[in-house]
Amino acid sequence: MDWMIEVDGLVKKFGHLTAVDGVSFNVPKGQVLGFLGPNGAGKSTTMKMITGFMTPTAGTVRVAGHDVDEDPIAAKAKIGYLPEGAPAYPDMTPIGFLNFIADVRGLDAPTRRRRLDYVIANVHLEAVLRQPIETLSKGFKRRVGLAQAILHDPPVLVLDEPTDGLDPNQKHEVRGLIADMAKEKAIVISTHILEEVDAVCSRAMIIADGRIVADGTPAELESQSPYHNAVLIECQNDGVAEALRAMAGVTLVDELPGGENRRRKLHTVNHGTQTALQQRHQVFRGVAPTAHGFMIDVAELLFRNLAVIAFELLFGLKLNTKIAEATTPGLAMLAGSVVATIDGAFWPSPQVFTQ
Repeated sequence: MDWMIEVDGLVKKFGHLTAVDGVSFNVPKGQVLGFLGPNGAGKSTTMKMITGFMTPTAGTVRVAGHDVDEDPIAAKAKIGYLPEGAPAYPDMTPIGFLNFIADVRGLDAPTRRRRLDYVIANVHLEAVLRQPIETLSKGFKRRVGLAQAILHDPPVLVLDEPTDGLDPNQKHEVRGLIADMAKEKAIVISTHILEEVDAVCSRAMIIADGRIVADGTPAELESQSPYHNAVLIECQNDGVAEALRAMAGVTLVDELPGGENRRRKLHTVNHGTQTALQQRHQVFRGVAPTAHGFMIDVAELLFRNLAVIAFELLFGLKLNTKIAEATTPGLAMLAGSVVATIDGAFWPSPQVFTQ
């Protein structure tokens, strides 16, 4: 495989502090790699070393075949970089700043016009082109930073929180732009937004204390969750647990502590091929005729399961994040309600749904 980014044994120390500790990975063309991790995990520091902005204490980085340390000009010509905070000259206007970047990148006149038209239209800067950057909102400053990163159409993009400060519509547009560009580029993004990993990333890497603690596709990380394909039920009827255990494909039924008003919390797991949606329908068919009243939460969205993985790996918490949703007639369900279980305690208080 032709790797566009090759990282081997990166280490960065600041005095006695080791910010990045032996990080190695490769990124091919067509892949979007998402960096996940808490503040101070080493994500931004790793990005700075990939782009040549910071010299590693040890290890090597190659971009499009060029060693970043030995051949920095050639390597940086292949990179588009959106740094943390999207820095820009505050007294410049966006159009002036982008023309300055075009000069730095050595774009000829036809390419400059074509690329300026492209980035202005796709990043939606038309309304602020001649306004000083220092007067722009955080979201518009971020968009100016993204525009300069993609202006020269590089094969490698390194984007540090590209949607930070954007409103929901702008986030959606930027994610769509990243997805469109991903076909022809290798892209690394850092984000704290787990939904973003599901939306744009084909691979996710969790970093903590300068080390990689998990690396795989979103589906692979999802499968590591103890709540993968799990259903949480709160019920009054003692026969529900037995009905669940009798279902084909249900491999585990656990009773959890904390039920109120004689209600029981039952955690069922299916490690077979059923999706959470399929299992939800199976549970409804199996227990709805006998239960006096019950609540059911289904881990149906990928980023919710990624949240479980990330929190458990990084903080040692047992986080059970699920979506309450139902379509079965006769049950009053509130679609989209979120219930989080941390160490057996519900927050917020769960909705109890009855017939």
